[in-house]
Parts: sequence; structure tokens; C-alpha cells
Amino acid sequence: MKIIYCGDVVGRAGRDAVLTNLKPMRERFKADVVIVNVENAAHGFGVTPGIAKEFLDSGADILTTGNHVWQQRDIIPFLDESKRIIRPLNYPETSAGRGYAEFELPNGKKLLVTQVLGRVFMESVDNPALAIDKLLKSYTLGGNVQAIFVDIHAECTSEKLSLGYYLDGRVSAVAGTHTHVPTADTKLLPKGTAYITDVGMCGNYDSVLGFDKQTPIDRLCQRYNGGRLEVCRSNGTVWGIFVETDDKTGLAKSIEQFSI
Repeated sequence: MKIIYCGDVVGRAGRDAVLTNLKPMRERFKADVVIVNVENAAHGFGVTPGIAKEFLDSGADILTTGNHVWQQRDIIPFLDESKRIIRPLNYPETSAGRGYAEFELPNGKKLLVTQVLGRVFMESVDNPALAIDKLLKSYTLGGNVQAIFVDIHAECTSEKLSLGYYLDGRVSAVAGTHTHVPTADTKLLPKGTAYITDVGMCGNYDSVLGFDKQTPIDRLCQRYNGGRLEVCRSNGTVWGIFVETDDKTGLAKSIEQFSI
């Protein structure tokens, strides 16, 4: 299976970059599935139903989110309605939406996509490793699903690495998100899982994490918070990964980082 994953979409700059390149990316990599993290797609914080639908209608297959998923309140009913957008698995089971999605290709092959939040320097949530363990009791890599893709939305690099090695050989890929800074450590782990600590963002890189530079500089140099964060609206770049898996074993054959 050939899978594209695009990192955190930040504001209009990120949205326009991804939407413009969805079809060319799919053609370039001959991808079976395109997954997009829409965590910051609406003005830098969360995602609206309209924006989510625009991505899905334009060719994205599955959407992931993150800790900002609840910030646009009108997304909550949509999380329950759509099976193609997920929120982190290790939120309470009573939360709106679901923490995983199954996607079936035209040839009948199936992909499981899930996402967990990290706990270091983040909000208090259930243990991400144990949450995935519970989910994997129902799914067998190379059995009832041909690939399993895990997004760990977390601050701490060591936490992401630890989860990658913990899941090695049991999932196809573990991809970190949340920091908006791409890391240079794509690799195949010893038991065959593709890994990257952070995919990076889809947004304006002449910025501070996709936002206009001046307010973060003011906050750095002055004792008060300064002005409101303003998300960048143009000149976005797509950062993502391309993972190819073996349909028999479900393990990764390769992982490639790319930017457009």
C-alpha cells in the first residue's frame, strides 16, 4: 500500500498549499491513500466542518486532528457524523467522534488510521501506548487490515521515539506531529515499522510555526504577551511523508520525506 501523510495544516497558507497539491502528490507517488492532519487548519486553531469537507472533497481520504480539535465548536457534531475524520484515541471514550478510522481501497485492501496524544508537556489524557494496545486487540497487521498508520501528536521527542519502538513490528508507520518543525530522522525501525519524529507543518515557513513573526518576538523580548497571534495567509509549503508497505506482512518497505 502506498500512503501519503501531510503534517499539521496551519491556516490559509497551509490549506491552499495542500489543496493545490493533493492531486499532483497522489499522481507523483501513485498513492493509494492520502491522510492529512487538519489540526490547525481554521485560523491556526482547530478545523471547521466546511474546511474538513473541502479537504475530503478535494481528494484527502482520512483527516487527523490533535489537541486543538475542540477549539472550533461546530466541528463536534461533524466528528460524530463522519467516519473519515478522527480525534485522538486516548481522549475519554465519551468524547465526540472516534479515535480511529478504517479505510477500504477499491481492491478491498484495508488501512487502519489512529492517532494518540502525548502526555509530556501536554494535557492529561490516558496512556497512549495502552490505548493503542487496546485498539490492536481488534486488528491484525497483515490480517484483517493490510496497513496500520499511527499519528502521535506530541511535544516530547523521546516520548515519540519510545512509542515508535514500542509499536515496532505491530504497525506499519508511526509519524509524529504537533511541533510544526520537520525532523530529519525518517527510518525503518528494526522490526519493520516506518518512523519519523515530526512530519512538520503545511504552512508558511517564513514564520514562527505558521504565525506572523512579530507577536512571538514581542512575547520573547517583553514581559507581557503582546498582540494576538496572526496566522499566515499565503506562501505555504507542504511537508509530508510517503510510506510504502508490504500487503502480506503490513510492514513498511520504505519511508520518504518530501516538501512541495
